[in-house]
Amino acid sequence: MDTLTPVEVAQLLGTSPNRVRQLLRDRKLMAVPGSGNARIPAEFVQDGVVLKHLPGLLTVLSDGGFSDEEAFDWLFREDESLPGTPVQALRDNRHTEVTRRAQALAL
Repeated sequence: MDTLTPVEVAQLLGTSPNRVRQLLRDRKLMAVPGSGNARIPAEFVQDGVVLKHLPGLLTVLSDGGFSDEEAFDWLFREDESLPGTPVQALRDNRHTEVTRRAQALAL
């Protein structure tokens, strides 16, 4: 998995590193657990923006009782029924199915 620093993400988003750190604090973006705010998966940025449905999905997972580590693992776990990972599905604009699965896990 390729990761980026907040400065690198800021450059891709056309914003400041402080804004990226605010997105992390607001749970609209997620860093690799255990890295502080130091490493952000490159897959979370596409075409110069944060993946469109990532913030909402992070909220669903958090509200469903997932820790950061559990949410991160789930986002990057291969799922043959998707196929691929939930992050790949988000990148492919298949967010409805990913969100539905996250909500079902939270029950």
